[in-house]
Amino acid sequence: MSHLEFNTRLDEMSGLLNAFAYNLTKNVEDAKDLFQETAYRAITNRDKFSPGTNFKAWLFTIMKNIFINNYRKKAKANTIMDSTDNLYYLNSGSVAIDNRGEANILMKELTGMIEGLDDSIKIPFLMHYQGFKYQEIADYLDLPLGTVKSRIFFARKELKELIASRYEHIGAAQTEDMLE
Repeated sequence: MSHLEFNTRLDEMSGLLNAFAYNLTKNVEDAKDLFQETAYRAITNRDKFSPGTNFKAWLFTIMKNIFINNYRKKAKANTIMDSTDNLYYLNSGSVAIDNRGEANILMKELTGMIEGLDDSIKIPFLMHYQGFKYQEIADYLDLPLGTVKSRIFFARKELKELIASRYEHIGAAQTEDMLE
C-alpha cells in the first residue's frame, strides 16, 4: 500500500475514528487527543499493516489499545504505593475525618457548667432541656408556672455568662444556639 493510498484511507476513516474516540472518552478534547495519537501511531506503524486485511478494524484496535493504556496509567497514578514499615503514608491521609471530638469536649464542659448551677435553677432547666413543658415542670416541682419560667431564664442567663467568660472566641449567636 502506497503512502498516498494509506493516508487517503486514514482520512476517510477520520469521522468514524473521532466518533469512536468520543464514545470512549465522553469528552471532546480527550477524543481529539485520542484520535491524534491513533493517527500518529497508524502512520508511524504503517509498515505493520497487512494489505488485504480490515483497515478499519486495525485502526479501531489501535485506538482502543491507546485508550486502555491511558486509562491504566491514570488509575495507576492515583494509587499510592506505601513501602514504609508501618504504612505511615496510607494512614496519614490528607483527608480529615470529622469525629465530633471538639463538640464532645464542649458538651462535657457545658455539662460541668450546668452541674455547677444552684439546684433551684438547675433542675427546672434540665427538665426543660429534656423536653418537659413548663406546666409539667411546675406540676412536678409543685411550683407556680411563673417561677419555673423565671428559674429557667436565670439558668440560661447564668450559663450564657459562664460560656461568654470561658469561650470568648464563640459569638453570641452560637452561645444562644447552644442553650436553646
